[in-house]
Amino acid sequence: MKQQIRDLLTELDALLVAHFYQRDEIVEMADLTGDSLELARKASASEKSKIIFCGVGFMGQSVKILAPTKQVFMPRIACCSMARMIDSDYFDQSIALLKSYGITEIFPITYINSNAEVKAKVAELEGVVCTSSNAAKILDFALKSNKKIFFLPDSCLGQNLASQNGLKSAVLGLDSVEAIKEAQVICYNGFCSVHQLFTPQDIDFYRAKFPDILIAVHPECQPSVVQKADFVGSTSQIIQYVQSLDEAQKVAVGTEFNLVNRLRKPINGIQNTFVLSSTKPECPTMNETTLQDVLKCLQAIQKGESYNEILLDSKIAKSAKKALDKMLQLS
Repeated sequence: MKQQIRDLLTELDALLVAHFYQRDEIVEMADLTGDSLELARKASASEKSKIIFCGVGFMGQSVKILAPTKQVFMPRIACCSMARMIDSDYFDQSIALLKSYGITEIFPITYINSNAEVKAKVAELEGVVCTSSNAAKILDFALKSNKKIFFLPDSCLGQNLASQNGLKSAVLGLDSVEAIKEAQVICYNGFCSVHQLFTPQDIDFYRAKFPDILIAVHPECQPSVVQKADFVGSTSQIIQYVQSLDEAQKVAVGTEFNLVNRLRKPINGIQNTFVLSSTKPECPTMNETTLQDVLKCLQAIQKGESYNEILLDSKIAKSAKKALDKMLQLS
């Protein structure tokens, strides 16, 4: 099967792209792997005419937005639960609610984990897209506008960013109107179901068991977890951090299981890299795609069939591209 996939990729002038959270079998076959920012940049810049994207829906959309002339196919159009928490209507309702509080000067920042329609709405308000790796730079830019920052959809990333910059934050729909008015960063009430699994108690458990252990977590984790960690960073930044450690240094990592599981191999049978959770933090939708799905997708394309091709309304794509282009420029 693997050879069939390689042959078809060559024949179809296609690039196989996979997010770090995909199954090992997919990551091992991929021409290009990375986190959201890396994939958005590199896949859109590829000379290949077709992109076979193994990930979740908003990621395939991002490549199509940045490279509209390319054909983007997904072996499975899996959905991100966080991205499903915000849509065009919810965005409009949130802006209307803020305005009803007397907040009219708003600078929206949407995490890349959102659909094209939301990105387009953000662009219409002169906002920007961000990823976990460049969110700090995007926030710095947004603060210069002297407007209220509306960060969506991940409340944890928004709160953690605010905290790291000494800013007040509040969550729309959870905190009081007074707290929303006082906040410099107003967060939408969304979250990542996988990163919600990590708790301060998990950190306490590992520190009690291994006094010298280091804790590395993703900024989508709850603020109470981030505050107790030794390192906080995006998927790519976590990889770099862990792989830079002495091989004997123990580290517990708070992010998706597949990534953590392949970070470092045991040394002389001793495991020094641990998953920071009492349960398996595996993203179900990131694990949907199989090599069989990839092969079916390529075989369909070979026959001239449209197989999960990402197609976007041109007006929405054009607006969303403004917010993505601004992100890449600021990054």
